[in-house]
Formats: sequence, C-alpha cells, structure tokens
Amino acid sequence: MIKDNQKIFNRLLVLIDAVITAFSLILAYVVKFYVLNDGPGEGVLPLSEYIALLLFIVPIYLLIYFACSVYAPKRTVRRRFEVYGIVKANTIGIVVLIVILYMIIKEINFSRSVMALFYIFNVGITSWLRLALRKSLRTIRRKGYNLKHMLLVGYSRAAEEYIDRLTDNPQWGYVACGILDDHVPAGTLYKGVKVLGTLGNLEIILPENKLDEIAVTLPLKDYDNLEEIVHICEKSGVHTKFIPDYNSMIPSRPYTEDLMGLPVINIRYVPLTNMGNIILKRMIDIVGSLAGIIITSPIMLAAAIAVKCSGPGPVIFQQERIGLHNKSFHMYKFRSMQQQAPTEEKKAWTVKDDPRVTRVGKLLRRTSLDELPQLFNILKGDMSLVGPRPERPLFVEKFREEIPRYMVKHQVRPGLTGWAQVNGLRGDTSIKKRIEYDIFYIENWTLGFDIKIIFMTFFTGFVNKNAY
Repeated sequence: MIKDNQKIFNRLLVLIDAVITAFSLILAYVVKFYVLNDGPGEGVLPLSEYIALLLFIVPIYLLIYFACSVYAPKRTVRRRFEVYGIVKANTIGIVVLIVILYMIIKEINFSRSVMALFYIFNVGITSWLRLALRKSLRTIRRKGYNLKHMLLVGYSRAAEEYIDRLTDNPQWGYVACGILDDHVPAGTLYKGVKVLGTLGNLEIILPENKLDEIAVTLPLKDYDNLEEIVHICEKSGVHTKFIPDYNSMIPSRPYTEDLMGLPVINIRYVPLTNMGNIILKRMIDIVGSLAGIIITSPIMLAAAIAVKCSGPGPVIFQQERIGLHNKSFHMYKFRSMQQQAPTEEKKAWTVKDDPRVTRVGKLLRRTSLDELPQLFNILKGDMSLVGPRPERPLFVEKFREEIPRYMVKHQVRPGLTGWAQVNGLRGDTSIKKRIEYDIFYIENWTLGFDIKIIFMTFFTGFVNKNAY
C-alpha cells in the first residue's frame, strides 16, 4: 500500500510542480509589467509569447528536478537539504534557460527581469509547498498513519542505534515490527521491539508480503550469512537496506572508489585532500587574513599597548601547537598571563579564576581578541581561517590515546575558528564532543560551510563564557 501511495504521491508532485512552474512565469510577467510598471510598453513581448515558452520550460525543469533527486523520498532528510535540492534544480534550470534563450537561439526580447522574478517565485512557491506538505505528512505519521513497517535482520549495536533513531523520530513514519537473530532468545525486548525468532524464520515471514522494508543489521560475527540473507530479501521483492555494524570505523559520508569493478570504501573521506579544494581554501585564507589584519589593525594596536602596560613580558606570546600532518608550529597570541618559565607554562591549561591571568588578559580571552595575531599564522600557512583548533604537543599525546579518532583533525590545517567553537565548545568543554564536531567539519567541508562558520563566529563566536 505504501509503495502504491508513494507512486501516486510522486506523480501528483510532478503535476503540481508543472503547474507551479507555469504559474511562476505568468506571475513574474504580471508583477514586472502590471505591478512594478503601468503595463507592457512598446517592444515588450505579449504574455502569450511567455506562455508558449512554457512548452519548453516545463519539461526541461521537470527533467532537472528528477536529475537533482527532488522527487526522492524525504522521510529522513532535513528541511534545509530538501530546500537546497529545489534551489539547486532551479539554479541549473535558469542557467540552461538563459543560455538557450540569449546565447543559442538569441531571443533577446524576453525580459531578463521576468526571468529573475520567475526564478525567485518558482523557488519560493515550490519550497513553501514542499515544507507545508512535509509538515502535514509528519503530523499524519505521528498519529499513526502513512507508516512504513520494517523487519530488522540481526541483533547488533547497529540494530539498537537504528531503533533509537526511529523511536526518537516518530515523524519519519517507520515502525520496527521485530528482529530476527540466531543468538538472542525470542521474546527479548529493546525499546518495545521484540526478537521474533531466528534468521531461518525470514523465508517464512517474507512471503506474507506485509513488510515495506527490511533492514539487515547483522552483528559482525554473523557476516558469513550476509550474502544468503540479501539473496532471500531481494528474491522477495521487499526493499532492503544494509546497516553495517562497523559504523564507528567508517565516516558519516563514505567515499567509494570503483577499482575496475571492485568497490573500495575509504575509511576517511576528507574533501580537503583534493588539490582544487586545497588551492581554493588557501586563496580564501590569504585574502581573508590580509583583510582581517587591515581591518583589525587599530584593535590589535590598542590591545598591544594594553598588554605592554599590564606587566613585564612580551606583547606577543608564542606557543608550540600541532598542525597539519602532525607538524608543530608556533601559534601567536596576545600575552594574557604573567610571564612564566617555559616549564611552568607547559604544565596545564588555564582554569577558572587562574591567578596567572592578568586583568587585561581576562578581557582579551573573554572577547577572543587575544587570538587576533593568529591572522599572521594564517597568512604564513600554519593555520586556516576555519578548521579544528590546534592543541599543544603534550595534550595531543594524551588525547590520541584516550579519544578515538582524535588524530583525524590533523588531516587539515587548524583554524582560527571552527564548527566546534561556534557551537559553544571552547575553553573548558568536552574534548570528546569537540572532536565529534571537528570530524563532522572535516568530512563535510565545503566553501559554503566555511562561510557559514565565519558568519556564525561574528554573531556567536567572539564572546567565550568558557574562556578563563
């Protein structure tokens, strides 16, 4: 029933999108020439010409929507990704339309303003409708309708984590009907989901055809049965997904290579190992650090004078940190503490009400102004504008043994600000949680993500309540 409903729903969405695309172009024409102006003037194409153009626009846009996965199931997809898909598809569509109209067939009489308004209206109306439908469907699913019933094959950590997520997100509309496993006794419950029997019961349950999906969640010790189970599931025609029991070892977005027909999963996909991405990020760092130095030079001058007057010692404090490829470098900061012997300085990090911090230093640390000299580290290439914060060698040696995947952060340049920092994980906060955010950033890096973090830094990242 769910499969049939999904097909009908997708066809209805295609029809609705076709209507919205046509309506958006007509609305753009009306707004341009009847709302913003007193009607079409001489030389302006009539509305009928734009309506005729829809015979070309609508099919092209629908094909692009399919190519951009706009009609793929969105039960577990976040809202911003659904909107992003619509924006992406419309951006490609308007570029194709402009190239064909103005460069290939040279129909220059079509208003560019109408095309711009068409893009805005189509994105806005389509996104609004999708979000409204999404909200309605999630409300319906919370009430127990439009549900997908699924069976879990294998009791493992992956099975428990999967059930956890389904339980915490009832709006997805997934119901785990039970688990099959050879090692856990029938009747065992995990958050209301019961072990129904052994793996051998799979061939008995499947012919009843009351399941919408099967999730293969075998523990590592049972992977010998994987091929046979997948064969049984595929033979039944029920949609099957595989949830590996080694998710702690692979990234959130695994990168697969095709080695002459042999799939190879990279344990860690780091977009910043791509030369094009490296060059792009480095160019942004150079331009950004130069701009930052110029803009903040009056602030740095005032801070330097204040530090000099706060007591004996250098204005700029240099501290050894570990950066890209585990190489050490000297990170610059305005001195915020009383001058100490190097052996004393290395003992521990700053704690609340630390007597070593000067009055000027407290202000600099609280507002993160002590970090401004790191703009010169960025210009030199030791650091980046955005990335995981660098740590001292003694703490790197400590954390690499205590925190799984800690050393992954050294696959990219450390940053002046980062995803962990703008989410409040600064100063005396959980190192383990910080690493989770750092790894998410490393695996999901894009230029847009960097820009987002920089903007968030301006609004949330400067004042640090955890800085002592």
